[in-house]
Amino acid sequence: MAYADHSQGSSRTISIIIVALVHAVLGYAFVTGLGMKYVKKAAEQLNVIDVKEEPPPPDEEPPPPPPDQPVEPPPVVAPPPIVQTPAPAPPIQTVRTPPPVFNPVPVAAPPPPPAPPPTPATRATPRSSPGGWLSDADYPSRAQREERSGTAGFRLQIGPDGRVTDCTITSSTGHSDLDEATCRLLPRRARFKPATAAGGGAMSDTYNGRITWRLPE
Repeated sequence: MAYADHSQGSSRTISIIIVALVHAVLGYAFVTGLGMKYVKKAAEQLNVIDVKEEPPPPDEEPPPPPPDQPVEPPPVVAPPPIVQTPAPAPPIQTVRTPPPVFNPVPVAAPPPPPAPPPTPATRATPRSSPGGWLSDADYPSRAQREERSGTAGFRLQIGPDGRVTDCTITSSTGHSDLDEATCRLLPRRARFKPATAAGGGAMSDTYNGRITWRLPE
């Protein structure tokens, strides 16, 4: 009896273990199959659904600037009035001075202007033709070599005796040697009938003329 009970207990234990193993295998298979099924289903859903990215929201426009507000000027504050203290007037001292003595000084009268020279009744006139006063031989040699010519205006001072006392060039030839020869030769060559005064006496006079220096041919 004791041996039979021990054998039945061992068989029951083995059966329980086998049944537990079978249940464990079935449970693993069930769980594994269900898991693969759901994984495939989830993969199919992921392949079918197209997720669209939402566009970003538009940029918000900045708020308009606040309108310009007039700036009120600061209140004008008048400066305090400057009080000027009037200075006392200086004392006035009266000094008695004698009136100035006026001594008139005699002023000499200016000298009278010189009397104009008397106008001759008849003017001095050449005794010979003025064209013969100078000749080609009088032409300055340097001016002749350089082929220079020109016209000289002159004034002659004539004494009461009809001789020339002075010569002045009034318009130049443009060449100093020709001007110098003119006033050097004319007092020697020119002779005049003296001028006469209203009473008939001889007097001084002037004579104006022009002479042209031409190159001799």
